[in-house]
Amino acid sequence: MLKSMTGYGTANVESDTLSVTVEIKTLNSKFLDIYCRTPRQYSEREIEIRNRLTQHLERGKVEFSLSVQPKGQVAGTTVVNRALVSAYYQDLNLTSKDLGFDANPTELLSLALQMPNAYQTAVADESSRDQEWELIQQAVTQAIEKCDNFRQQEGQLTANKLMDYIEAIRTLLAKVAEQDVHRIPAVRERLEKQVNELVTADNFDPNRFEQELIYYIEKYDISEEKVRLTNHLDYFTETLKSAESNGKKLNFISQEIGREINTIGSKANDATVQRLVVQMKDELEKIKEQTLNIV
Repeated sequence: MLKSMTGYGTANVESDTLSVTVEIKTLNSKFLDIYCRTPRQYSEREIEIRNRLTQHLERGKVEFSLSVQPKGQVAGTTVVNRALVSAYYQDLNLTSKDLGFDANPTELLSLALQMPNAYQTAVADESSRDQEWELIQQAVTQAIEKCDNFRQQEGQLTANKLMDYIEAIRTLLAKVAEQDVHRIPAVRERLEKQVNELVTADNFDPNRFEQELIYYIEKYDISEEKVRLTNHLDYFTETLKSAESNGKKLNFISQEIGREINTIGSKANDATVQRLVVQMKDELEKIKEQTLNIV
């Protein structure tokens, strides 16, 4: 199934002593780019978190945020990291002054207390830490699933758009084929007129003219391009519906579609066909833009 690189997922899992919140945001990117925001006491688990994100999200810019808050009696063992909060407060205060306004001290303190590692919790024993990590894993799994579902929904909407654009190009190609029936005779008539204006009837060589005419007709012939373009459109549609569909492959096929459209435009030598080619290029640009946001 087609997946968009744009996604969002959040999950909250609680126990008697802990509340864990995980938030995942994904945007389009050429490669997988993961940014993790985790409390300091769980920094040794970041590699494991990154591996799970890599395994399930595959591609895109990923922003991962983990928040762990103690509850009940455990919360009483949590104290404010005053030195760090003070540094946050001073930095926020200086930032507000640089921006030309005086911020409310209460609001600044509230923001500082929400920053990473603003609280310090008493060191738990190994058993408690394992239980905490199990709770965190549950939240991470749920958030990844929700983000993946979001991506699938967005991917289906993108797939529908791509099908519309492909069908629009196919319709325009059919109009090119209709016009092509009238184009070659018009080219022949135009060449005959031009040749007759350049030569006199006495030295006109019909055989030489036929040879030149064959050359120009072959030069203007777009039959092969129409067949190849149809094949590329069919291949794009098949790939879009297949389980192996991905943004890179669709983008490669769209490049091949563009080559055939450009060749038709350069060989057509017909105003009507040229207008149709411009419309096909417009639809193709929409396709390329959409494929950039596909996993």
